[in-house]
Amino acid sequence: MSTTATISAADVNKLRQMTGAGMMDCKKALTEANGNFEEAVDYLRKKGQKVAANRSDRDAKEGVVIGKTTADGKRGVLVVLNCETDFVAKNDAFVAFTTSILDLAIEKNPATLDELKALNLDGLTVEERVTEQVGKIGEKIELSSYETVNAEKVVVYNHPGNKVATIVGFNKSGSEAIDAAAKDVAMQVAAMAPVALDKDDVDAKTLEREIEIGKEQARAEGKPEEMLEKIALGKLNKFYKESTLLNQEFIKDNKKSIRQYLDETEKGLIATGFKRISLAK
Repeated sequence: MSTTATISAADVNKLRQMTGAGMMDCKKALTEANGNFEEAVDYLRKKGQKVAANRSDRDAKEGVVIGKTTADGKRGVLVVLNCETDFVAKNDAFVAFTTSILDLAIEKNPATLDELKALNLDGLTVEERVTEQVGKIGEKIELSSYETVNAEKVVVYNHPGNKVATIVGFNKSGSEAIDAAAKDVAMQVAAMAPVALDKDDVDAKTLEREIEIGKEQARAEGKPEEMLEKIALGKLNKFYKESTLLNQEFIKDNKKSIRQYLDETEKGLIATGFKRISLAK
């Protein structure tokens, strides 16, 4: 069987939805990448297609992602409960069950997802309660993610619909101005999906990937081979501005970065960490 035959119309459409590229371009990209979506996105970008850079979202199907902070506002928690259909995800009882797991995580502060699954929830472990829901609902149900952020001030943003949620930590608290700025930044993380907090926080694999894409783009533009590395490194500045939180343009005022916005709100105010989970397609 040829590689082309393994690329289904559904796969082509999925890549098109992910990137906005044309159907034939998507099919060729998937063929060249042997069906690997990440490599297909890289192929499109190397060919000069304007598609999104790799984001940090988790690969998940339907379900609920929801977050909450502790009463003192110094710890935030996100949990994801997956299911098979949007119909179940929107059911009030399913959302309430997810919230009961979230409340337990807030109360007990487990260190890992496995520890959360082992906690007692009304006489059974959380994992046993999830299995119980499978029997009641008739769909595959999975507690797939558990994320926490600890800081002097932590803000959680739950986007309407329970498909995207964020936690952001800050080094200062204690004023209404900080509260408002913190909420703005949590919403920024939801909307702009940064891959890291700052330039130095981008992992080596992502940097290598961006440099390689930049070199291929420059090569396609006919730039001299000896200049490709320098050009690609220059393109990293654009990547940092688009993809690292503190260097992103503030969506409410694109004349300043998030770093500048926070410092203007309160001298020395900075975001110290974040988590973002999205089930949105």
